[in-house]
Amino acid sequence: MSLPCPAPGVDSALRFVTDHLVGYVCDDVASSQRFRGGQEAAELALQRFDVTGYAARRNEVYPQERRGASQLSPYIRHGLLPLRRVWDHVAGGPSKDVRKFRDELLWQEFARHWYARHGRHSGVGLRREQAAALAAEAGHGWDRTMACINVSVNELERDGWLVNQTRMWLASHWSVRQSLDWRAGEDYFFAHLLDGSRAANRLGWQWTSGVGSAKPYGFSRWQVEKRAPGLCDGCVHRDACPIQEWPQDAEFQLVSGLAESASLVGPLVCTTFEDPEAVWLTAESLGTDDPALAANPELPAVFVFDTPLLRTLRLSSKRLVFLVESLAELGATRPVELHAGDPKTVLQGRALAVTHAPVPGFAQRASKLRLASTHPWPWLVSPTSGSVRSFSAWRKSVGA
Repeated sequence: MSLPCPAPGVDSALRFVTDHLVGYVCDDVASSQRFRGGQEAAELALQRFDVTGYAARRNEVYPQERRGASQLSPYIRHGLLPLRRVWDHVAGGPSKDVRKFRDELLWQEFARHWYARHGRHSGVGLRREQAAALAAEAGHGWDRTMACINVSVNELERDGWLVNQTRMWLASHWSVRQSLDWRAGEDYFFAHLLDGSRAANRLGWQWTSGVGSAKPYGFSRWQVEKRAPGLCDGCVHRDACPIQEWPQDAEFQLVSGLAESASLVGPLVCTTFEDPEAVWLTAESLGTDDPALAANPELPAVFVFDTPLLRTLRLSSKRLVFLVESLAELGATRPVELHAGDPKTVLQGRALAVTHAPVPGFAQRASKLRLASTHPWPWLVSPTSGSVRSFSAWRKSVGA
């Protein structure tokens, strides 16, 4: 089904989601209270980011003015800011801060390499033995009477974003203290985070829960008092805190092995078979620096809201509004076609230029389409056959 390309702006994006996509979201239609989609917002966010002080303040939580997080992740996630541009942006800053910030960019890159190698197998392997079933009526496993949990979940649901520290708080509370399956919590994050990806999001949950690391992250009152001073003072549990002590180490259960292949890495050079007639955009590549877009400025761009997938995912409307904002802004500078349906059907027979996305869904759909030209994913670090068993092993294998 063809859809009209809306005018730029959040109001138009809200109307678009309400009119065409409301049946696929998990909440009332709303935009993020903090982030706007689109290249202009991405450029402004990058321009405003000063890396000075990042190493000391990146883990600060509350009050918000103490934070040093870049808040660039939603734009990185959707290709509005390629990692190379962000890497180069901080050149010349204080060496300690540049080094720490670039370490975090390399973690993002590692997550992509890890996911490209493991794909759909990345959600299995070692997991916590589930000691309590998710209560359907509760919606999730966080105790929102706790101030530290409540303000974090509120921010997740309102803004679609969290600093790294509160991501670890919520993941640890869910999987380590509540003994709930990490995959269910990761799904909740994925539904709401504007930067939600099965690469970084899934890897973060595995690391925090202890599934993908040597030891789980132990969330306790100590972290809250250090990173959010004063937050505990107004909590109803301030005199009998349920996370006063360090949690016990978790027990693990082996449920299956973790298969590995390089099938999702994609080409490292552009492959062209015929002249394309349109550029196929994916949610991974919505920026003007997208290689396929940049190489074909005269061609229309085509984006398909994958309704069979959206029906399964039930994302927050914030995520879809962010995508629509980005597409509408692009539509003001070049022809953009929007469709709803199965991409394999909607795009059938069209000669397409596309930037490879190192995710299973892209590979599955691309195999059924007529790809005239496939551009490589803009890796920060070129893929190798080296180990992705851990961040440190990967860095050593690629010399990063």
